[in-house]
Amino acid sequence: MIPGPTIETLRSIVGPAHLKTAEAVLREYGADASKLSAVPDAVVFPGNTQQVARILRLATEMGFPVIPRGAGSGMTGGAVPVEGGLVIAMTRFDQILAIDPDNLIVHVEPGVITGHLQKTVEEVGLFYPPDPASLHISTIGGNVAECAGGLRAVKYGVTRDYVLGLEIVLPTGEMLHTGVETMKGVAGYDLTRLITGSEGTLAVITAMTLRLIPKPEATQTMIAFFPDVSSAVQTVSAIIRNRITPTILEFLDKCCIDCVRQEMGLYMPDGAGAMLLIEVDGDRDLVARNADIIGGVCRSGGAIWFEAADGEEAPDRLWEARRNVSPALFRLKPHKISEDIVVPRSRMPDLGVFLDALSDKHGLPIAAFGHAGDGNIHVNIMLDRDIPGQVETAEIMIEELFRQVIRMRGTITGEHGIGMTKAPYLEMEIPRAGIQLMARIKQAFDPKGILNPGKIFRNSLDT
Repeated sequence: MIPGPTIETLRSIVGPAHLKTAEAVLREYGADASKLSAVPDAVVFPGNTQQVARILRLATEMGFPVIPRGAGSGMTGGAVPVEGGLVIAMTRFDQILAIDPDNLIVHVEPGVITGHLQKTVEEVGLFYPPDPASLHISTIGGNVAECAGGLRAVKYGVTRDYVLGLEIVLPTGEMLHTGVETMKGVAGYDLTRLITGSEGTLAVITAMTLRLIPKPEATQTMIAFFPDVSSAVQTVSAIIRNRITPTILEFLDKCCIDCVRQEMGLYMPDGAGAMLLIEVDGDRDLVARNADIIGGVCRSGGAIWFEAADGEEAPDRLWEARRNVSPALFRLKPHKISEDIVVPRSRMPDLGVFLDALSDKHGLPIAAFGHAGDGNIHVNIMLDRDIPGQVETAEIMIEELFRQVIRMRGTITGEHGIGMTKAPYLEMEIPRAGIQLMARIKQAFDPKGILNPGKIFRNSLDT
């Protein structure tokens, strides 16, 4: 519990309008998209880096937790104040500070919505590729904190590939600039990469320098339906073997297709058991040539329907359907547990067989969709938490899934992070010596342990 006098000190730092203690606000800012929640003691909305520094210095001195928060779109409980304390909402850090077309960089604050940044730089002929499904909600700061992936990762990589430098505040209140504004820079340890993906446990990000690329001249979206999962995922590998790297290569199984079709009015041919959504970009001639090759590969791979979307509205409708898959799954069951595992592309057919067997074994449906181009599949175990035993069954299924993924030389999380929900499983993937090293790094950054406690590490004994 933060003492009353300390609350008043915080209020004086940010101004009376920017500190909230009303119960409704505390509950709103105590939850995220994981559906987990806890109630903080207060929520503060700082307006500049100096205020953040004063807040963190006070927190280290007084020993209360501070939880950085973007839009709350995280899926593993990373923004949940599990030990109470102060939620530091970065909403007011919402400016695109400067776009530099000569050097292909943008300076931006963490509260900027990802989709807004994309649209703004595209208006001047530039392109910010990271494309999480939550782009119309999530903030750039949250994307950096989680190292968000997204649909375009197969060609363009993930958030960390575009973060050149950061302005951060350490838990002790020290302000620091990391990284560079150039494509090259190897001076000392790469603190920028260390902080990117650290889930708000090492520092609070107050500004970023991001790399941009020229906007592609043309894009082409395609849709292909297959009779089963195996033929669809084998076609993914066949496309890559033809020396084509699609911008986007998304997979949906039959459960997902059925849900999206009902929600969005999506056409699905009889006998369809899986779907690929494919996009290529580049100069117009190359896009047309690659689209023709992909059409041939899909048909020879057993596609029962292939179509290249024409105009502007048709591709937008398809991608809107893809982005609505996750919420549409609640047509199956009232609750779900969503995992974002990754396996090598060559092992995706084996993963499909395993998921069918896992569902049959435990009697809970599994819906799978995701980024087939890089092997990142969102596995959704559908359940009803009000039916006795289903939560426990789902937890058993998750552990079996993670163990199988590790055996396949994959990872238990491709883009959602560890947060709270995956902390118990981290040692499956990272040996204890590695976890202890991470804990020592955490201690060096945050000697009092005030910043986002209860995340990544299962408990305080990991040191």
